[in-house]
Amino acid sequence: MGLSIEQALLNATHSLRESEVSEARQDAALLLMHILKCDRTFLITHAKDFLSQKALKTFFDFVKRRAAGEPLQYITGHQAFFMLDFEVTKDVLIPRPETELLVEVALNLLSPSEPASLICDVGTGSGCIAISLLHERKEAKAIGIDVSPAALLIASNNAQRHAVFDRFQLLACDCFAALKPGLAFSMIVSNPPYVTETALLELQREVLDYEPHLALAAGPDGLSIIRRLLREASDYLVDGGYFLFEIGFDQHDAVRTLVDNRVWEVLDFHKDLQGIHRIVSLQKR
Repeated sequence: MGLSIEQALLNATHSLRESEVSEARQDAALLLMHILKCDRTFLITHAKDFLSQKALKTFFDFVKRRAAGEPLQYITGHQAFFMLDFEVTKDVLIPRPETELLVEVALNLLSPSEPASLICDVGTGSGCIAISLLHERKEAKAIGIDVSPAALLIASNNAQRHAVFDRFQLLACDCFAALKPGLAFSMIVSNPPYVTETALLELQREVLDYEPHLALAAGPDGLSIIRRLLREASDYLVDGGYFLFEIGFDQHDAVRTLVDNRVWEVLDFHKDLQGIHRIVSLQKR
C-alpha cells in the first residue's frame, strides 16, 4: 500500500529539514498542491487519502530537487507577481515581491488619461514588470528588451497567458542597442543586475546555483549596468518622461551620486516594506 497525503507530507518535510530548507513544511505542501492541483484545504480535509504511485513518485522527485536547493518556483514553473501568475524557468530571474513596488510607482506616474503611453522594459526576463503594467493600462504598449533569447521566449509565453501579446514587442539586444533612432518612450523601467561580484558568491544556494548570473551580477560594485542606463536612457525618453529602476539594499547613496542633475530630476528613492530604498524614480528634464 502507498502513502497517505499526511504521511507523504511528513516524510517530505523531514527530508527537506535535513537538507536545511527553511520552510520545509510549507514547501512540501506547495509541491503536493501543485501535483494534485488542489488547495491547502484539500490537503487538510483529505489527509488520510492515499496517493497514487504516479503522484508519489512525482512528489518525491520534486522533494529531492528542492532538497538539493532548486527553488520551488523552478520546480513548479510558476511564480505569482502583482496578482498574476507567471511562467518561470532557469532562464529567467524569479520575480520578487519587492519588485512589485516598481510596478506600483510606475502606475502612479502613468496616467490612465494618456492612452498612448509607450513603455520600455530593459532586461525584461519573464516580462513580469511590463506585462503587469500592460494588464493595468489597457491602452498602453511596451517593448521588452533582453540579451537572452531564452528569456524572451518565457516573456512571450507570459504575454500570451495574460492577453497582452499584441501590445508587447520583444527584442533581443544589449540595453538599447537594437532600438530604432528617434524612438521615444513615455517611461523606461528596469530591474537591472545590481549584485556585486563578491556578494554574488555569498548568496544563498537557491540563487547562486540556479538563477541566471547574467540577471544578477553587475561588476565589482554592482553598478555597471545602472551606470550605463543612466547615461543612455534619456536619449530614448520624451521630455518629461520617466525612468524607474530597482537598486540593491545598500546602493542608495552610490546611485544618488551617479545621477546627473542636468539630465534628471530625482522624484524619489522609494522604500519597500522593510524600509529599504528599493526603487529610484527619475524624470527627464
